[in-house]
Amino acid sequence: MTSPTADVSVRIAWPSDALAIATCQIAAWRQSYGTVLPADTLEALDVDEFAAVWTEALSKPKDARARVLVALERASVRGFALIGPSADPDADFVADAEIAEFIIEPSHRRAGHGSRLLQASVDTLRSDKFSRAFWWTTTTDDILRDFVTGTGWAPDGAHRALEAAGGIPLKQIRLHSDLSQ
Repeated sequence: MTSPTADVSVRIAWPSDALAIATCQIAAWRQSYGTVLPADTLEALDVDEFAAVWTEALSKPKDARARVLVALERASVRGFALIGPSADPDADFVADAEIAEFIIEPSHRRAGHGSRLLQASVDTLRSDKFSRAFWWTTTTDDILRDFVTGTGWAPDGAHRALEAAGGIPLKQIRLHSDLSQ
């Protein structure tokens, strides 16, 4: 006798997923940046504003290779990844890709959604003929960095500081992976 398995999957996001993606993103940002950004800044994040941006991005992507993938449990979005050509100044636009955003809703982490989403992201980038991928992670997100490096990604020495709300710097390091394997 076999036991039932969970109904989980990853697919390309649809414009109708925008609200779920925005809700997931805000929940993750509030948790991830809770010790870095002021609480009032995080509380002011508006799900409807985020959803409008996601609806536009999903309806009219700027590049055919820019995609949003969603991790699903049944019909519920549990996470998403924004992937496409790398925007880094040292990147080869044809060969280099990036995972620009990778979020699993905090209450659904450690359920396999991240692993499925990462594998689908890599498979999609490979099918788009990218040979290398980059992923910027904040220096304080040890859990994400450990997950990513545990799958074979490695730091390549690049680093940057982005300015967050209120002029607060977010330090990041860049990881890379060879997609040609």
